[in-house]
Amino acid sequence: MLWEAYMKDKKVDKTENNALQPTEKKSWYNKHKVLLIFLGILVAIGLAVGIAAIVDGVNGITVFGDFITKQILGMQWLNTLIGKAFTGMFGAEFMATHWGSAIQFFIYDTIKIIILLCLLIFLISYIQSYFPPERTKKILGKFHGVGANIVGALLGTVTPFCSCSSIPIFMGFTRAGLSGGVTFSFLISSPLVDLGAFILLASVFGFPIAIAYVIVGFVLAVVGGTIIETTGVGKNVREFILEGEIAEIEGIELTKKDRLIYAKDQMLGTLKKVWIYILIGVGIGATIHNFIPTEWIQAVVGEDKWYSVLVASVVGVPMYADIFGTIPVAEALFAKGVGVGTILAFMMSVTALSLPSMIMLSKAVKLKLLFWFILIVVIGIIAIGYIFNALNFLFI
Repeated sequence: MLWEAYMKDKKVDKTENNALQPTEKKSWYNKHKVLLIFLGILVAIGLAVGIAAIVDGVNGITVFGDFITKQILGMQWLNTLIGKAFTGMFGAEFMATHWGSAIQFFIYDTIKIIILLCLLIFLISYIQSYFPPERTKKILGKFHGVGANIVGALLGTVTPFCSCSSIPIFMGFTRAGLSGGVTFSFLISSPLVDLGAFILLASVFGFPIAIAYVIVGFVLAVVGGTIIETTGVGKNVREFILEGEIAEIEGIELTKKDRLIYAKDQMLGTLKKVWIYILIGVGIGATIHNFIPTEWIQAVVGEDKWYSVLVASVVGVPMYADIFGTIPVAEALFAKGVGVGTILAFMMSVTALSLPSMIMLSKAVKLKLLFWFILIVVIGIIAIGYIFNALNFLFI
């Protein structure tokens, strides 16, 4: 559900209800409840890490981190449970075959990704309800230069959108008069490095790779937006965007129930859009993991192949999926010994440069700006791929 449509509905409801109900003054706790809960979670995590360090030093922290990555985020307990259930149903001999392993991989990964997706989208959408488009535009309008691009990229990290879903937001920011650098930093960052991507990557590859992915994606977004801003090509947008009217919606204070409903609608809406890509991605991952020999994978995109990053980048462009659909494929490639840089290049090309999203973007920007956008992102992805392959030993 679009924020504007949701708020228009709420405006009608609030107008009718306000005539009957007196305005209640919020307490300090209610105004800052979300922030306090967030700080409480951080304190709890900090205490857990501290206790682990006191009990067993660095090894305690490592064990705690492995538990969070493998059992909480990775849900290895679920994989074990499914394996035992299927073994009881089909027998150990069948589960030892490629088909048995593929079925277990498919069921486990699908359930895991959907659970994490729903939880993350719900949480992020609830937080987003405190930052409607009008407030976001005002915040972004206060910054200039590289600082503005950094804020635009940061905004992209808390938006659970695929590239096609980010383009309408980009158009709205452009229509509101924000600079090309800010809007393109957001457009690059949004599909690449949202919070959902970080959690899912951590659940599969661990925190080092997840953190590295978010950092390089964020840097690419800031650098890309800065180049577009300094060259002046960011002005090459279609006239209808600049001439369109900006829908201004009066700020309405949402209740906790309103925010929960909004978060639920966003969660269900996102799930309806991406479930098919999750199934396709998990199916491809299961096939790679269980049926395609490691030698074949290594022959095409092996770590020792200088062209592996280029192949991964080109293969990813025609596909249309968000980060949730690429995770299972990346997981299978990682298990086959493909370099981290090659995997990151594949994931970034799918999420940031998919053919459908480029066609949609071409309707909003002129050819010159589209060319610069693709050029900057392609060069950035390829550079990131080769750098991470060179540093692959740090992540294995």
